Amino acid sequence: MKTCIAIRHVAFEDLGSFEPFLRDAGFDVVYREAGWDALDAMDPLAPDLLVVLGGPIGAYEDAAYPFLAHELRLLEARLRAGRPIIGICLGAQLLARALGARVFPNGGVKEIGWSPLTLTDAGRASPLAGLDGVAVLHWHGDTFDLPDGAVLLASTPVTRNQAFRWGSAALGLQFHPEATARGLERWFIGHAGEIGGTAGLSVPGLRDETRCHAPRLETRAPGVLARFLSDMPAFHLI
Repeated sequence: MKTCIAIRHVAFEDLGSFEPFLRDAGFDVVYREAGWDALDAMDPLAPDLLVVLGGPIGAYEDAAYPFLAHELRLLEARLRAGRPIIGICLGAQLLARALGARVFPNGGVKEIGWSPLTLTDAGRASPLAGLDGVAVLHWHGDTFDLPDGAVLLASTPVTRNQAFRWGSAALGLQFHPEATARGLERWFIGHAGEIGGTAGLSVPGLRDETRCHAPRLETRAPGVLARFLSDMPAFHLI
């Protein structure tokens, strides 16, 4: 059986729509909890797929969150080995940082809510092709420089570096393709403070947007994962 390890930073930001796809594709899905499980004891090359999920902390807050050093070393080792890895939101920022890029606040602007991506030419030929014109979930206040050697796949008016690919085995996604309408009900509780403290945001408003856009994303998002894995020789049966 193939294995997927997902590093989770808060309990309610999980694999979402990716998880049933992975299980149906024959993966044993296991979560490792950042700040709780010993990431420094984890073999970075052991899982067939590593997914680094989102969270409400900064990828540069090493002093407050010492586990980030272990997480970055794990990512660096996996990148050197060319083993498949996907970073989502905070995970994409950590992936960028592991590749030597700067992560920083996005000009004091938070991008929270639903809007479509603008795909680059490379993006339209990438695993993101199926998301062309599809509104996706954004939930971040930080951004990152494009790592050296990375290919930009998508942007939004608020955030230029929304997605990148580094080689064939590393995919960084600042947005949340995995989000589901059901799962976001937990986000609305867990991120209540941020929602209440951000001008123009409300739980009813986000719920209305989610009701409108989530069903289409839930249908399309597993295709992103399927195409990414199909590019990996080890996953040629997917």
